[in-house]
Amino acid sequence: MPRRILIVDGHPDPDAARFGHALVDAYRAAAQGAGHEVRTITVSKLDFPLLRTADEFQKGRPPPAIAAAQHDIAWSGHLAIFYPLWLGAMPALTKAFFEQCLRPGFAFEEASGRGFPKQKLKGRSARVVVTMGMPGFFYRWFYRAHSLKSFERNILRFCGIGPVRATVVGLVESAGARKRALAGMRRSGAAAN
Repeated sequence: MPRRILIVDGHPDPDAARFGHALVDAYRAAAQGAGHEVRTITVSKLDFPLLRTADEFQKGRPPPAIAAAQHDIAWSGHLAIFYPLWLGAMPALTKAFFEQCLRPGFAFEEASGRGFPKQKLKGRSARVVVTMGMPGFFYRWFYRAHSLKSFERNILRFCGIGPVRATVVGLVESAGARKRALAGMRRSGAAAN
């Protein structure tokens, strides 16, 4: 059954030579080839400010690029999120994008009293793809994939997105690793997972 997929290309470098963009292209082509509807947000091409205060986050009006991104997130049934690992976490621009998009009122409703916040993005699944220079197993074993797990649990699942699947692509400079990763993205895109 065809799905509505939103791809978030979170690489902050717009240079088409970045391997993360090739993974996005492979996923998108396979998803479209399998009959899924696909939209793409390229974070490096968006113009939006950083959030600097809690008041801005909670009550501020999203800038036009973010309002359009929220529209695409609301439209989607599945998100495919791609970004490189920089200094152990997602790049600042990518994090700023999610801070702007996943605001109270859109992604969740503040709890009244002692209850939990209401999750407003239920019914959506996600695949998170993280690229890095180190071996992927080392990131998972030694670093315990801490930033990836935090993004999955404390941001996506907090808003109701689930299930969340993760792909760690290590050794991105290796031709063999690139070939395997591209094949994996084609499979994931076709299956819309």
